[in-house]
Amino acid sequence: MTLDKTIADALRAASTATITTVLLKKGIRRCWMKGPMPAFNATEKTVGRAFTLRFVPAREDLATPESWASPISTRAAIEAMPEGCIAVVDSMGVADAGIFGDILTARMKKRGVAALVTDGVVRDAVGVEGTNLPVWCAGVAAPPSVAGLTFVGWQEPIGCGGVAIFPDDVIVADRDGVVVIPAALVEDVAKAAVEQERYELWVMREVEKGVPLPGLYPPNAETKARYEAESKA
Repeated sequence: MTLDKTIADALRAASTATITTVLLKKGIRRCWMKGPMPAFNATEKTVGRAFTLRFVPAREDLATPESWASPISTRAAIEAMPEGCIAVVDSMGVADAGIFGDILTARMKKRGVAALVTDGVVRDAVGVEGTNLPVWCAGVAAPPSVAGLTFVGWQEPIGCGGVAIFPDDVIVADRDGVVVIPAALVEDVAKAAVEQERYELWVMREVEKGVPLPGLYPPNAETKARYEAESKA
């Protein structure tokens, strides 16, 4: 699940807004997750491979405190998480059952997990903050996961915030939220994102000079030629 450092650095240099634009040009519209937003220790951009976890609605014979000791449990999944991954959890947007608390997030931090992303909520807010694990989520709730959810597995395709996530897809999270890049497109997206950021920086300088937007952003042929000439200078 290791992500090439050059690609990771390129993605860290690009905003999620830029990445969504690049993906849109490649035909990918559903890439930004609805729900996960920076909540705890999420002050810096985070990039990593997706390690997926999936919940389904609570079923009374399975969603019990005893299930926490099951071989198929969030505890077992955490022990399978490789260093540097981003845990992406399909919580179906459930807002009244916290999927992870301070102990589980502390263990994730100890294992070198880069971040937690979920369209649901967490619990033990003060404790989670204290673990220093970056968390993008939809809020906080005191009840445990089994109050509203049943955990069913990890490292399989999931839906999170209305977006399909496959294991090893690349996740980029910043203050604008969380974006997924399909694994097969990562290298091309990273290269295009760097160029997009470079162009937009040039556009900002033009805007500060008082240049009007029509023909500038997006560029017409004349603007493209001027940009290319100044970029080579």
